[in-house]
Amino acid sequence: MGRDKVRLLALLAGLMMIPTAFSATQSPTKVFGWVEEGWLLPEKVSVKIKLDTGALTSSMDAKDLERFEKDGKKWVRFNVEVKDGETGEVVTIPFERPVERNVKVRGAGGADHRPVVKLQMCIGDSVYNEEFSLRNRGKMLYPVLIGRRTLEHLGAVDVSRTFTTEPRCAGSE
Repeated sequence: MGRDKVRLLALLAGLMMIPTAFSATQSPTKVFGWVEEGWLLPEKVSVKIKLDTGALTSSMDAKDLERFEKDGKKWVRFNVEVKDGETGEVVTIPFERPVERNVKVRGAGGADHRPVVKLQMCIGDSVYNEEFSLRNRGKMLYPVLIGRRTLEHLGAVDVSRTFTTEPRCAGSE
């Protein structure tokens, strides 16, 4: 058999394996748009969420960030500004959470040290307990960015769609 025939047979054998390999992986049951609405729990604050495949860790726009100690542990106090869906007015919601860890984030403006906290978030009909780095990001259209560490629990992202689901988690009505 000639060299070209061997290459062709190898190529065909490889192509025949692609559907098998693809179907062997579990495809996500949920598909979200690149922007969704969610609730921060237990406060049940409605926020616009950008599903950001370019970010590893999720982050949140946090105003008036203040570190403090409580019961010998490091905590952070911060405000989240969101637009009220009914009135259109900006509302400030206060939060306090223990600091899970600190991250060093490098960007065009240099290095930045940010606290990371755990927050519960309702997206669709599921509650996710995820880590968020906190930073005052100015007037952001999307106060919450969901990174890949969280996306792997959610499902697939269809970049051509937005607001595919409404938050409706049991027990948070």
